[in-house]
Amino acid sequence: MARKINPIDEDKVAQNPGLLPYAHHMGSAIIKPIDKGKVKGLAMSAMYEQTEEQLIQIKEQVELLVQQAQLIHDRINISEKIYKADCGFKPIHNKEYYLYRKGEDQWTLSMVGHEEWGKSCPYEYLAKVKLLSDSTWKVLETVHEELKTEIEI
Repeated sequence: MARKINPIDEDKVAQNPGLLPYAHHMGSAIIKPIDKGKVKGLAMSAMYEQTEEQLIQIKEQVELLVQQAQLIHDRINISEKIYKADCGFKPIHNKEYYLYRKGEDQWTLSMVGHEEWGKSCPYEYLAKVKLLSDSTWKVLETVHEELKTEIEI
């Protein structure tokens, strides 16, 4: 049998036409080259957007943790001051008590509320407080705005 001779020059024939980055004959699917810079740019833009959103969420969580830590620190401070106050009884957990200023730097803790004294309250009322189960104190109410930062949690 005679060997067929290809009329197309060998330099113009691809060895693996299916691997070409372009269509190699009229019936081939259209292959458009991708703009790699545009694809990378869009991917990076999406990446920055997502990571920025996640960083904002983490920042909000950190701020919340800082606020919670500050509240605990404030509760420790007021608890220390209340434990230094004069007290003629053993406070019971989860009960409410009343904090009074007895002198310049002296506080006293009482079971008697400021309304119960009538007009003859011997001390300056500071706050209504509650002994929590972890033995820290929580300020429930105070009437002195200037003392809010000092004694309120």
